[in-house]
Amino acid sequence: MSLTELRHLIARHAEHADGLVDGLLLSRTDWPTAPTVGMAEPVMALVVQGRKRLMLGDLVYDYGAGQYLVVTVDLPVTGHCTQATPEEPLLGFGLVLKPARIASLLLEASAAAESARPAGPQRLHQRADTRRRPGDTGHTDRAIPHGLAVSDAPADLVDAVTRMVRLLDHPDDAPILAPMLEKEILWRLVTGEQGMLVRQIGLADSRLTQISRAIHWIREHHTQTLRVEDLAHVAGMSVSPFHRHFRAVTAMTPIQYQKRIRLQEARLMLMSSTEDVATVGFAVGYDSASQFSREYRRHFGTPPGADAARLRRQPAGNDAAEMSTV
Repeated sequence: MSLTELRHLIARHAEHADGLVDGLLLSRTDWPTAPTVGMAEPVMALVVQGRKRLMLGDLVYDYGAGQYLVVTVDLPVTGHCTQATPEEPLLGFGLVLKPARIASLLLEASAAAESARPAGPQRLHQRADTRRRPGDTGHTDRAIPHGLAVSDAPADLVDAVTRMVRLLDHPDDAPILAPMLEKEILWRLVTGEQGMLVRQIGLADSRLTQISRAIHWIREHHTQTLRVEDLAHVAGMSVSPFHRHFRAVTAMTPIQYQKRIRLQEARLMLMSSTEDVATVGFAVGYDSASQFSREYRRHFGTPPGADAARLRRQPAGNDAAEMSTV
């Protein structure tokens, strides 16, 4: 597996690739960075040069050149670049993982597998084989999915990624070829080491999708009092399995997840508005200004007022780097 061409392509296009190919993300960082807190949404992220570290709850993920990260649900994470220099910067590729695209691919794979099966006794024998295949559209409770995973990137995946990034040199080809290359990348993912995780993004009745519904509810209603029973109902699960699966996917309890969301929303408000600390705390759901300040400092390492002042002093363009994690 060679990453040489991909390194050159990303180094050349990283600063002006946004929006040219739907769902494609490129990044470049010249220096190691301090840990920053942010929200990771469903994405496949491939490191092409340098190293990164991502923390989810008590879990730590280190990944470097030739490795890819899969995020399957919205997760509040802490991340930073651990290895980069101006001569050998951290270079990364990302592809947003869209449930509808994955579902379409799984249905197509299932139809192709069905049409390829012979009739008669042999077909009955194949139906008795319960091993998981890329096009399978059921789910099992035997394995609880996680929200994040790291694997080595196979050569076929790197090749497809390289051809997608090449489209930045040929923008007129992108509207036709980009959807086909996205489909190929997704196929490499669903048939790869993290295939079970990626498949669940596209399955409407998967445990991952059920937990994702609860996560979206928390994000939309983070200011409200949270009852685990209500979240389990949103997910379509009973309370005990819901709590177990939620913790497996997010590495935290629903209450801890809500607290992370509240604090991140508060940070965005402090950075972009002139409201005082107490007002922001109440706006995101805290009843006590002192509790808000105490939890904010514990999470971000700085009192909310001082942190907001620091963020506002940053030069334009640094905000994205401060809030970016994956």
